[in-house]
Amino acid sequence: MAQIAVHVDYPAWVNEIVDWNKTYATDEERMRLAIAISSENVERETGGPFGAAIFEGASGKLVAVGMNSVVRLNNCTLHGEMVAFMMANQRLGSFTLGAAGMPAHELFTSCEPCAMCLGATLWSGVRRVVYGAGREDASRLNFEEGPVFPASYKYLEDRGITIVRDVLRPEARAVLERYRIKSGKIYNG
Repeated sequence: MAQIAVHVDYPAWVNEIVDWNKTYATDEERMRLAIAISSENVERETGGPFGAAIFEGASGKLVAVGMNSVVRLNNCTLHGEMVAFMMANQRLGSFTLGAAGMPAHELFTSCEPCAMCLGATLWSGVRRVVYGAGREDASRLNFEEGPVFPASYKYLEDRGITIVRDVLRPEARAVLERYRIKSGKIYNG
């Protein structure tokens, strides 16, 4: 069998909308970036309606972004959060965002994480997760989010990961609705 490689990259539009030098001081600014990424992904038809961004918590420095790339790159694991984790690990040269000497990192995601992304959150090393739209918002489009339970969040919180819910939820939900109107592909239902 031939050697197989997996290559993950950003769509060409990312540098048009992401200001890599900006300091994102508030939760709202950080969430607006995650939502903008999800929206652009829908409008440019480069993936599903989910976007994420990883920041240094205290400084507001942007480390990486992620957008749903499942269909674009033919890989079921490339949810927005997963792409953000992968890109942050590469940018920082570390398999964990919680390594000794690193600042605390935070994940902002336009929609509540699915089971896979929530599991990866534990191993990623982020100390805080902030999401916009809720699981039920994604479920209205028939996305299957997998087995996520209140105990799943308690497990993360018991390990020192703070969870913040519903930040700019109406704005995040509007992107899901645009995806529905555009008849976007539901790839896991």
